[in-house]
Amino acid sequence: DSLQSSGINEMRSSNGLKAFLQFDLVNEKDLLLKVAISPVSVEGAKKNLAAELPHWDFELCKKDAETKWDKELSKIEVTGTEEKKKIFYSALYHTAIIPNIYMDVDGQYRGMDKKIHTAKDFTYYSVFSLWDTYRAAHPLYTIIDPERNLDYIKTMLAHYEQGGRLPVWELAGNETECMIGYHSIPVIADAYAKGIRAFDTSLALQAMQHSASLDHFGLNFYKEKGFIQSNEEQESVSRTLEYAYDDWCIATMANAMGKSDIYHIYIARAQHYKNLFNPENQFIQPKENGGWLTPFDPREVNNNYTEANGWQYNFSMPHDISSYAKLLGGNKKLEEKLDSLFTQTSTTTGRQQSDITGLIGQYAHGNEPSHHIAYLYNYAGAPQKTQDILYDIMNDFYKNEPDGLIGNEDCGQMSAWYVMTAMGIYPVVPGKAVYDIGRPFFEEVKINLPTGKQFILSANNTEDRSYVKKIQLENAGKKTSLRTLQLDHNDIAAGGKLRFYLEKKKENAGKFSAPISKIADNNFVAVPAINSSATTFRDSTIITMSSLNNTRIYYSLGQMNKKKEDKVFSLYKKPFTLKENETITGYAKDGFDNSSKTIIADIHKIPNNYTVEYLTKYEPMYSGGGAEALIDGITGDENWRRGNWQGYQLNDMNIVIDLQTPQDSHTVTVRFLQDTRAWIVLPKEIIISTSTDGINFTTVVHYLQPISIKELEAKVYVHNMTFPIREARYIKVQAKQYGKLPEWHEGAGGDTHIFVDEISIN
Repeated sequence: DSLQSSGINEMRSSNGLKAFLQFDLVNEKDLLLKVAISPVSVEGAKKNLAAELPHWDFELCKKDAETKWDKELSKIEVTGTEEKKKIFYSALYHTAIIPNIYMDVDGQYRGMDKKIHTAKDFTYYSVFSLWDTYRAAHPLYTIIDPERNLDYIKTMLAHYEQGGRLPVWELAGNETECMIGYHSIPVIADAYAKGIRAFDTSLALQAMQHSASLDHFGLNFYKEKGFIQSNEEQESVSRTLEYAYDDWCIATMANAMGKSDIYHIYIARAQHYKNLFNPENQFIQPKENGGWLTPFDPREVNNNYTEANGWQYNFSMPHDISSYAKLLGGNKKLEEKLDSLFTQTSTTTGRQQSDITGLIGQYAHGNEPSHHIAYLYNYAGAPQKTQDILYDIMNDFYKNEPDGLIGNEDCGQMSAWYVMTAMGIYPVVPGKAVYDIGRPFFEEVKINLPTGKQFILSANNTEDRSYVKKIQLENAGKKTSLRTLQLDHNDIAAGGKLRFYLEKKKENAGKFSAPISKIADNNFVAVPAINSSATTFRDSTIITMSSLNNTRIYYSLGQMNKKKEDKVFSLYKKPFTLKENETITGYAKDGFDNSSKTIIADIHKIPNNYTVEYLTKYEPMYSGGGAEALIDGITGDENWRRGNWQGYQLNDMNIVIDLQTPQDSHTVTVRFLQDTRAWIVLPKEIIISTSTDGINFTTVVHYLQPISIKELEAKVYVHNMTFPIREARYIKVQAKQYGKLPEWHEGAGGDTHIFVDEISIN
C-alpha cells in the first residue's frame, strides 16, 4: 500500500503480473541489473551468472560485447560504399543471432525428452528454423563458422536420440511442427559433402532414414504412391517436392559413405516430384483421386502449397533441375518458363498469404521457396538474366532502413541470401560441395577462414548493372579461368582469390557452359494420371489416362482386394466410359520394363438426380469439389485442408436443392465443421424452407445453433432435422454466419467461415 508509482493499481489487477520492483533513485544516477537464465534450474541460472558476469562493470560488459561482435563480423570484410556496408553487416549480424545456446555453463541442458542431460564435447543449441535456414544460412556457416555448424549437427543428433527424430522446427527443446519436410537432413548432408564430418555419421544416416520412414504428414502416402494427393494431406504439392529433395540428400550422403543399397532407395524417391508434373501445361500440379486437380490456376494460393502457389513451387527440384528442363523440352524451354515467372502479373488469387512479398512477377523474394530460382537461368544457359534479377533484388529489396527487408527474416535466411549473393556465390543445391555464381556486389570481399587462410573475391563495376565477362581463380599458385558458373567448396577452403571481370554491356558478357544438376539414375517411371470428365457423374463419365514421356499405361477395373500381382491389367489404348461406381488401378511401364508405382482412382456416381442452385456463392478455393459437392455422397473429415468442404465467408450460405419431383420427406441432414482456430465456426442459425414451385417458400425449421465457439477442437457436427414435408420439390437451406471473431480470439475482428459438406434428404 505504500507504493505510490503511477499505474500501480492497474498493475495489481494484471493476471500476468509475477513481481513488481520499485527503486528509489533520488540519490543515484544509474540502476544496474544482472539477469541470467537457465533451461535447467534456478541453480543453473545462478551458475551461469557467476561464470559469465561476475562483476558490476557496465562499461566492461559493453566493451566485451563489442569485442565479441567485432570478432564475429570480421569473418567477412567487404570494400564498398558505407551504405552498402551497413546493409551487409546488418545482414551478417542477423545470421549470427540464431540458433541460441540452450545449456548451462556446466553443459547441462533439458533435452527433447524433458530430462536433464550433459553435453560432452559440444555446445547444445536451440531454435532451428530449418525450412528456412537450410537454404543459405547453414551453407554460409559451413564456410565461416564450421565448428558452430558442427555443434548444430550434434545437437540435432541429440534431438534424435532423446526425442525420437531429427528436428523440423525446434524451439526451446520442443518440436513445433510448424513447417514441412525434414530439413535437418540437408544441413547434415551439406556439411558432410563439404568435409565437416567430426560427428557420428552412421548415427546421422540412421536418423535421416528414420525421419524419412515415419507415417505422419502425408509421408505414408508419399512412400506408398510416390506423391501426396490434395485430399490426403494439406500442402500436398509442397510436401511431395520437399520430401523428394530431402531424400536426394539422404541418397547422396549414403552414396558418399558407400551405402549403395540405401542410395538406390532414396535416389528413386528423390524423383517423386515427377509424379506431379503435368506435361500438358508443364506445371507441377496437384493431384486428387488419381487425376489432375482442376481447375488449376498457378497464381492461386491454396492449401496445396506452403506459403506459396503453383508458380513459386514450380522450380522446387534444384537437385534435378536439368532433368526438369528436359521434361519442359530443353534448356531454352526452362529459360522461357523462368521468363514467364518473372514477367507474370504480381497479383495472386485464392487466399491472402502475408508471407508472399517482394514480388517480381510471381517470384516472391520475401519467402523462402523462391530463393534459389533467380540462379536457375544459369542452368538454362542464360546467366545474364540471373545477373539482371540479382541486381534488382539486391538494390530494391534490401535497404538500410527499419523496414529494410522485403519479407520475414526467418531466423537469418533472408539475410544469409543477401550475404551469399553479395559475395557472388549461392548454394542452389545444399548437399553439393559447389556454389553457383551470380555476380559480386562489392569491390572486394575477404573471407577470413577459421583455418587462418583467406579467400578473396574481387570485381570491378559492382555498383552498375553489369555482367560477368570472365572469372579467374587463383589458387595454390595457379590461375584458372572458369568455364562454368560454379565454384567448388574446396577452392574456398584452400584459400586463394576469385577475380571477376564485369562488363557494363550485356552483349559483351562472357559465354559459360550451363551447369548440370541431374540425377544420373534414370530408371524412374512416373505414375500415370487417371482423369474423369467430371469429378463425379450421373449417367456416365469418360476416363482418360496419360503418362509422362508417353510410357505405356496398364489398368484394371475393380479387384480392390487383390494384390497388384494378382490383378488382371489391360494396356490402355484409348478413353473408355464408365456408367457405375468403379475403382481404377493403373501403372506405367517404360521400354526397359521399368514400372511406376500404382495409382488408384475411385470414380463416384452421384446417388441422386438432385441439382443445387446457389443463391450465395461459395469461396472458390473452398469449393469442396464444385457445384454438386453438397449432394455427391462424398464427405470430408476434421482435416478440412484436404478438401471436400465447401466454404463461405462474408456471405451466409443460401442454397436451394431441386429434388426434381415432389416428395414427402422427414429428415434433412446437414454436416458442418467447426475449427475455431482456423476461423471456421458453426453457423448461428440454420433455416430450412420448402416449396412446390421454387418461388414461394415456407419455413418449416428454424434451428438455433447451441454449440459454443470456444469449443476449439476441430470437429464435424451432423445435424439431423426431422419434420414432415408434404409434396415438396424444393428444399432451401440457409446458414447464417456467426459474424466477427470475439476479442479473446487471436484473429479478433476477423470474419468467420461456414464450412458445409453433405446435405441428404430422406
